[in-house]
Amino acid sequence: MSVFSKISNDKKIYSGEHFFLIYDGYPVSPGHILIISNEEKLDYFSLSKEEQNELNLLIEVAKEIIEKDQKPDGYNIGMNCGKAAGQTVMHFHCHVIPRYFGDMENPRGGIRHCIKGKGYY
Repeated sequence: MSVFSKISNDKKIYSGEHFFLIYDGYPVSPGHILIISNEEKLDYFSLSKEEQNELNLLIEVAKEIIEKDQKPDGYNIGMNCGKAAGQTVMHFHCHVIPRYFGDMENPRGGIRHCIKGKGYY
């Protein structure tokens, strides 16, 4: 059983048919939300088409929740699929990370920075 399967209902800020939302316990920025599958699925590629469709809708829900209290200037939306990609909890989750001007010196390249030196082009 994964750590995500043990999350109590009082920590959930929204529940859909296949997923629930929580604030990240180790947020990258204010408002950082995780979208977690109800069933223990490994990663994005393990989701059914129905689940993938709902995920798209819940990314929008997460954005709405974030914007009730925060005023981000942008977003990173990310999923780590497999150990080589940095996945440490083998239970599907999607990060919705609000970004703010000035939160890092040069954000150009965004998620391309997952491999050292590849973010700059």
